[in-house]
This record gives sequence, structure tokens and C-alpha cells, in this order.
Amino acid sequence: MILTNAQIVADNEVIHGSVSIRDGLIDAVDAGNVSLPGAVDCAGGYLMPGLVELHTDNMEKHFTPRPGVAWPGLQAFKVHDAQMISAGITTVFDAISVGDVIEGSERLNNLARMAGALDESRQRGLSRADHLLHLRCEVSHADTLENFNRLLEQHAPQLVSVMDHSPGQRQFANIDKYREYYQGKYKLSNEALEAFIERQTEASRRYSDSYRKAICETCLSHNIPLASHDDATVEHVDESVGLGMAIAEFPTTHEAARSAHNHGMAVLMGAPNVVRGGSHSGNIAAHDLASQGLLDILSSDYYPASLLDAAFHLANDERNDYDLATATALISVRPAEAAGLHDRGRIAPGLKADLLWCEAVDDHSHILHVWKHGQRVF
Repeated sequence: MILTNAQIVADNEVIHGSVSIRDGLIDAVDAGNVSLPGAVDCAGGYLMPGLVELHTDNMEKHFTPRPGVAWPGLQAFKVHDAQMISAGITTVFDAISVGDVIEGSERLNNLARMAGALDESRQRGLSRADHLLHLRCEVSHADTLENFNRLLEQHAPQLVSVMDHSPGQRQFANIDKYREYYQGKYKLSNEALEAFIERQTEASRRYSDSYRKAICETCLSHNIPLASHDDATVEHVDESVGLGMAIAEFPTTHEAARSAHNHGMAVLMGAPNVVRGGSHSGNIAAHDLASQGLLDILSSDYYPASLLDAAFHLANDERNDYDLATATALISVRPAEAAGLHDRGRIAPGLKADLLWCEAVDDHSHILHVWKHGQRVF
């Protein structure tokens, strides 16, 4: 197959040309158009590498579309898969939460269902995107280490992140933001909220340090890439580096982001943060890190379509020096390489033909077609 008359987003530039595909791989990238029969005319639109998503909890909402409603696993997963592909995401690390801040939550009930549906869909060839498992471990939960070890044995993960959402530190260093978020989310009375805060603080004191170290040691012994989560201080980053973490997810301060970057960690921020213009938790804005050269990876987090839109936002933002090629790297080659995937994320000969064709419409992107391994999937 040949895709022609496209603005090809290459490593360091955008070139007008054609891409040839053979046996699911990119065969050649050439400047100029071709007029061969059967060539796909991209009408001057952008041809970009398929997007790589390292941290999304989008799958959860399809397994529990309403409180108390458990949707059949494979059907729920296929809807999630379709949403990923329609957003141009061809490789997705599905993040499922091992441990939660609420006892008996749907997240805990869905653990095995989600991991099982991912495995079944992959084994039966029902997925349009490449789905990989990301275990996001809430180390302040009593059962996290036991659940992690069980999942590790039954559903081997390709990425693990370690987090602690207890009050007064990391994402919720601002205790008022913590109160606002959890009281709104769980409809707690003032009295119930204070009891909740006390329980979470005690759970973090009892479990977090030992669980964090045990999980990281296990991942290093299994060669599983590790990510920190919500590092807020230089001390947090030093600890993360010492535990072998290579990715810094959602650092909450400039100091933590700069320290992580200086240590060679890949700094990951939320694409919704870029699109919305700031953090919903009141922490640092991703565009501030971009302007300082401290942003390495974007993640759609909770809103899949934000990933591609964020790249166009950054490319059009006069507060930084990103062009479309460098902004696209944040959502393609950089996350791929951070996770040890060196066969995708760029439009270059010999790599997987994971591609998307889109147009810029007003202030956002409009996806026309997506190809996975050279086969059209959207």
C-alpha cells in the first residue's frame, strides 16, 4: 500500500511526500507524490505515527458504566478498544488500579475481570490496538501487595507505576484540594470526610514505604519498566531513582519535574492538563514544563481524545518552541521508547506501519483513518 500527498510528521520535520507499506511495516518514506493505481490520496492532510498511551484508566468506565452495574468483560473491553483506535491510539497500556482509597470499590472488584478481558481479546485477535497491561499500585492500601503478586503471576504486566494518594502529600499536598476532591467524589459529610482522612493517613503510614520497596524490587527482577507517580519533592525523586524508576508520572511541582528530568527520568504529564490549560488538582501546568524543556511524554489519562489535541495545542502555543514534529514525539516515539518498545512510534523504514491520517480543524484535530500493522482499523 502507498499513502501519498500527505504532510508526513517525521522525526524532526514535516515533509510533503509518500509512505510505502509492505507486510505490515513501513517500507519507504519519499518526498513528493506518486500517481500509481491504488495509492491512497491523503489530500494534503497530516500522516502521523500511531499514538502510544502509557497511562489511561479509560477501560474502567466501560466495565462499570453506572454504580453497581458490571458490564460483561469482553464487550466492555471492545468498546474501550474502539475508543482508543478512534482517538488514534494504536498502542495502549491499560492502567488498572491495584488497591484503592475506598474499601470494596468497583476498581477492586473489576481487577480480574479487566485483566482477563484484556488477555482474552489479545489472544483471540479481537483488538484493533495493541493492548498492554499497566498495574498502577496504590501502596497505601492493605491488600495491594497481595493483589499485585497474584496479578503478576496470572497476567504479566508490561508497566508498573507506584502511587500514594493519601492526604497532605504528593498530588494532594494541598489538604483543601484533597477535601474538595474526595468530598465531591464520594458525597461525604464533613464528619465522614475527617474520619476518611484519618484512615487514609494511617494506612499510608503502615503500608506505603514497605509496599513501594517490595513492588519495585520485584519489577526490577522481572525487567518490568517502573514509573513513579505524583512526585512532589526532590527527595521523592531521589527515592524513585533509587528504586529504579525510569518514568516520572505527573510530578506536581517544578522542582520535582526538573529533578526527574536531570536524573534522566522521562517526565510524563496529562494531555487534559494541556487542553484545559492547567491541572484539575491545582498542581503545575504541563505547558509550563513544556516551555522549560522539561516535558517528555503526554498521557491521555482519563480522556483519550485529548492526546492528539494536546500535541496540536503545544505546536500552536507561542509560550514554547515546539513544532508539530517535536510535539508529536511526546505522544509517539518518546512513550514507546520509555516503555522499551523500539519498533514503533516513528514514520521510518523498518518500523511498524501504525499510522493515522488527520486534519487540523479550527483548534483541534480531526482523524480520518487509522492503520495498525498496515491494516486499516478506523
